[in-house]
Amino acid sequence: MAQHGKKYREAAKLVDRERLYSPVEAADLIKETATVAFDATIEAHLKLGVDPRHADQMVRGTVVLPNGTGKVVRVAVFAQGDKAQEALRNGADEVGAEDLAKKIEAGWLEFDVALATPDLMGVVGRLGKILGRRGLMPNPKAGTITFDLERTLKEVKGGRIEFKLDKGAIVHVPVGRVSFTADAIVANVAALVDAVNRARPSGAKGQYLKGLTIASTMGPGIRVDLPALLAVAAAA
Repeated sequence: MAQHGKKYREAAKLVDRERLYSPVEAADLIKETATVAFDATIEAHLKLGVDPRHADQMVRGTVVLPNGTGKVVRVAVFAQGDKAQEALRNGADEVGAEDLAKKIEAGWLEFDVALATPDLMGVVGRLGKILGRRGLMPNPKAGTITFDLERTLKEVKGGRIEFKLDKGAIVHVPVGRVSFTADAIVANVAALVDAVNRARPSGAKGQYLKGLTIASTMGPGIRVDLPALLAVAAAA
């Protein structure tokens, strides 16, 4: 088993693994325990009381983080005519139809999110094997198949993220950077927890939100008080 480095071990000493930290305490602590020289990403890992093997217990959705992710998001849009012009006006990095599909088939994948208007899904469909295995395939549940490109591009560029349950019944998503203020980190994590809570599936029984840990890149995990985060979201 790989051993943690000295910086990680020193940072981990600052974290009580048995304690549930208040949102502000956790945000302050994650900044203090960052172990890398670059502006580390903060990730949230939310454990849910559902069984992902059952279709009526799957959890998936999107949320606009109020303070963004701290990352420049490159967006490719499948659109034509007036909708292509709308996409360009609203900050799309690459816009096209058949030409864009051929470019991707040739190996170009320099984008983080793909959007498509419904009329071009026939073109996009043949890219399923390429985009699907990279999590880039436009999907109506993720809001990435739409004619409302102006609104969607503003949300995606401004901090909209997708969350989806994994096989272990955990949602893993980036929620900001260590350089963010503690208040910005708290607001982003609260928005995520609130969105996942609202996405509770019909088949969920018993306790739904079971635990939340946040961690920076190569930093120790910090457990966060979920009811306190929901209270922050309710007050926003």
